[in-house]
Amino acid sequence: MVQIAKSLVFRCQNSGAPLLVIASGVNRVNESRVAEWLQEPLEKPDANFVREHTGFVIGGVPPIGHPARLKTLIDEDLFQYDVIWAAAGHPKAVFQLTPQALVEMTNGHVLSVK
Repeated sequence: MVQIAKSLVFRCQNSGAPLLVIASGVNRVNESRVAEWLQEPLEKPDANFVREHTGFVIGGVPPIGHPARLKTLIDEDLFQYDVIWAAAGHPKAVFQLTPQALVEMTNGHVLSVK
């Protein structure tokens, strides 16, 4: 089984702030659930917004290494795996880590995102 941790960037509608959601590769993010948790509606940003706030292109956004720390939510389903693979700055590059290391590196909040 492939243990992909996909990085998805959203724009918080009221504040305009970026939000990074790191989801299990098989899960679709329930934007309504995440917005309820944040108490702010979400929007899908354009490619320029993603690159401006992460420094990377869509499809290659890693969970770390951004110009500024992003508010990060981590899918609790990633914790079923001992090892996960996340984008490494390019759509064809990944790196290996553990779910716990992901939490520590991003200071992310773990919750159900599906």
